[in-house]
Order: sequence, then structure tokens, then C-alpha cells
Amino acid sequence: MADIVISEFMDEAAIAALSGRFQIHYDPGLVDRPGDLAEIIAGAKALIVRNRTQVSGALLDAAPNLQCIGRLGVGLDNIDLDECAARAIAVYPATGANNMSVAEYVVTAILILLRRAWFASAGVAAGAWPRRELIGREAAGKVLGLVGFGAIARETALRAAALRMDIIAFDPFLADDDPAWTHARRAGFEALLAEADAVSLHVPLTDQTRHLVNGAALARMKPDAVLINAARGGVVDEIALVEALHEGRLAGAALDVFETEPLTADAGAAFAGLTNIILTPHIAGLTGESNDRVGAMTAASVMRHLEGPA
Repeated sequence: MADIVISEFMDEAAIAALSGRFQIHYDPGLVDRPGDLAEIIAGAKALIVRNRTQVSGALLDAAPNLQCIGRLGVGLDNIDLDECAARAIAVYPATGANNMSVAEYVVTAILILLRRAWFASAGVAAGAWPRRELIGREAAGKVLGLVGFGAIARETALRAAALRMDIIAFDPFLADDDPAWTHARRAGFEALLAEADAVSLHVPLTDQTRHLVNGAALARMKPDAVLINAARGGVVDEIALVEALHEGRLAGAALDVFETEPLTADAGAAFAGLTNIILTPHIAGLTGESNDRVGAMTAASVMRHLEGPA
């Protein structure tokens, strides 16, 4: 019987570290077989997941010996934290391990969307030469609006500032005297939307942030602005976004997260025909380097919890 069950992919070095001390059941396909997962964790002391495994009260009922959950990432909306607290199950996200990766993704997406040339490859290969149509814009001198100004947003701000972008941020939970504001100008949410040339979202998915960027919010943005969501699906109203892109009320968008992951056929079909959007499968924080850091941090947290104080 396994001490630790891992239901999604994890790097080999972290698995090896855990295997040296505990009995491990590693099956990255368990996320798609919840019935099997419920059986396998019956005697487990720890569960390690990414963002797709739904850790519900029902799943926790199947694991009476569970002591902790390691999260290979930072978002916790797939884990019922109230149920975990009621059972005294500790939850360990890999806080900070993928900050740089997400920040680089956001800046890359901004540059691609402003230049627009990313979408020209097929035409150029076929002999087209649309130079006039592909006159893009520079990031320098543009305003980047960060919705949420936590650790990842601050890493993004540092990189954007190196491109000579002007940084503004909205974060009602950050005190006025926080040193972070030396790297950004504070703005209200509506003012940020109206001023920014690029808006990047850095908030968790909660009842308050669900569809934070809806039709009304998109209407406040500049028609030549771009939107990047590498935070959580559901923060953006995808239907309203598609309408804005089709109607030319927004210049472009990059989505790394979606309300339903993976996209259903119907949800994916909504994006068909758009040439001003980048869709990626929740990989903003997933690089070789960050994957190593996330795995090592998660393994260390779980081992420390199970082994107790030295």
C-alpha cells in the first residue's frame, strides 16, 4: 500500500527523492480515472496533484489516513480547502517556484500580440509578403496594467520595465506603503482598464474574481489593447472576450487558462476563425527549470510533513 499517491505528472528527480523514503504510487493518468484514484488513496498518507485532480470532500472521504496534499503549482481552486481544514489535512502549494516562468510567458505574449507577426508564418511560407499589414507596435512606452500585484506580477513588472514599459497595478489588498509600489503606479480597476495598452491578470479564482473581466470590463479597454490571462480560467468571460475580438473592440488576447480544462469541443469552437488570439494549454508556469523547482519544493514539503521535526 502506497504512502504517497501522485495523480499527475511529476519530474523524475522529485519522484526519486520521495521513493527513497516512502512507498510511492505514481500514475499520471489517475487524474482521468477518479474511481481508481479513490481506491488507491485509501491507505495513503499524502496525495500530490497538479491543477486537474479535483480534491473534493468525497475524495477525501476515501482517504481516512491522508495527512497532507502537495500541489505541483500554486493555484488551489481544485482543492476543497474547507474540507481539508475540517480533516486537519495540510495543503502545500509550490509558492514561488514558477514565478519567473509565468512572468516570461506574459511578457512574451505581450510582445507577440503587439507585433502581430506571429500569425504570418503560413502566408509567408506560401509566398505572401504582407509587410504593410504587419506593421506592429513596440512595447517601449506602452502601459502595462497588472490586475493583482503579488509575486508573479512583480516579476512581470521587472521584465516589462526593462522593455521601458510604464507599469500600473490594481491590488486593493496591498497596503499603500508596501515597498512593491516602488515598481508600479497604483490605479483603480476601471482606470487601469482604460489606460493600459496591455492588461495581464494575476488574481486567484474566487467568487469575487469570477468573470472579473466581463463584457463591461472589456468595453472600458482601448480597442488597440491586448489582454493576457495566465492566472485562472473563469476570471475572464470567454464568450464576451471572443465577441470583443471578433468585433475589433480588442486588438488581441493570450489565454493560457480556461473555464474548462481541457477545452470541450463547443468551448474550443468559439475561438475558431480568430487570428488575434494565442491559446496555450496551461503551460505558462511550466518550463524545464520551473518543473524541477516545483517538484523539488513539493517533495520537500511532503517529506517534511510526513517525517515530522528532525
